[in-house]
Amino acid sequence: MKMNGHCSWLVFFLGTLLLGLSFTAGQICAQKVPVNPTLKKKIRDDIDNLVVNVELVNILFTVTDRKGRLVTDLKKPNFKLFEDKKLQKITNFSRETDLPLTIAVLIDTSSSITDRFKFEQEAAIEFLYQTLRPRKDKALLITFDSAIELVQDFTDDPQLLAQSIRRIRPGGGTKLLDSIFLTCQEKLKAEPGSTRKLIILISDGDDNLSIQNLPSTLEMVHRSDVSIYAVSTNSSGFFSIKAPKSDKLLRRLARETGGRAFFPFKSEELSESFANIGDELRSQYTLAYRSSNNRRDGSFRSIKITTDRKRLKVKSRKGYYASRSSS
Repeated sequence: MKMNGHCSWLVFFLGTLLLGLSFTAGQICAQKVPVNPTLKKKIRDDIDNLVVNVELVNILFTVTDRKGRLVTDLKKPNFKLFEDKKLQKITNFSRETDLPLTIAVLIDTSSSITDRFKFEQEAAIEFLYQTLRPRKDKALLITFDSAIELVQDFTDDPQLLAQSIRRIRPGGGTKLLDSIFLTCQEKLKAEPGSTRKLIILISDGDDNLSIQNLPSTLEMVHRSDVSIYAVSTNSSGFFSIKAPKSDKLLRRLARETGGRAFFPFKSEELSESFANIGDELRSQYTLAYRSSNNRRDGSFRSIKITTDRKRLKVKSRKGYYASRSSS
């Protein structure tokens, strides 16, 4: 069938029009639709806040009476928790008597503790035999003087730890804060949060060689979620002589991290101090909450737990560092 000139022209016109429309559509599809920067930031912030809101802050704590005796019969309604002085809603609460323990035993081997060193060794060994449970708890041994040495890595075998403790010998200066910092950074920080992480610090509290200072050390301890239990071996304990500087350091390390400091007056009382640590570790509470502060700014958030029972003392870490946004 033949087409006349008019029909040919119409076909040519329609073909050209369709080709133009296809080219224009391709251009539109290839172009990126601009996004309002403010809207983009809001979406990102909302996602960040959503992540924070599902993260629980977990706090282990201990309650004692005026005589220092452990109180273990309290319930969730007996407590209030404040973050940066703002009341928070407690979502989880329980007594913790069976939590797995991850323990770092740090023994001061500087020359200043030579005359009491054997008592330290035997008391630490007794504590490990009484505390470690096979296939559940684990401990390591680090010594510090002018050097810091990992003597025995993590094990659940107290006999291995006892053999290592008996082999160590005192001598040299003291890197107390550096030993705590490195223990947290290299060994404890990566340990799972489902375990109770703690440092047993056996020292006279002197430090004359550390590079780290107290604030940087405490920050690392907080970021690693570790509590410090300090057992003093200085002369103030054994001979009733005041040693405020070294005692103050041990007390603060313990207080800021939710641990405890012991100052035995006799060498024989070292064993009693370790027994008290073991009792406390099996007589704690834990609570969890979602912070009302959704900012992911990496800031330090202070924590305070109170109880409605009069004359009782609540002991916990003083705070935590919030996560930081990756953007």
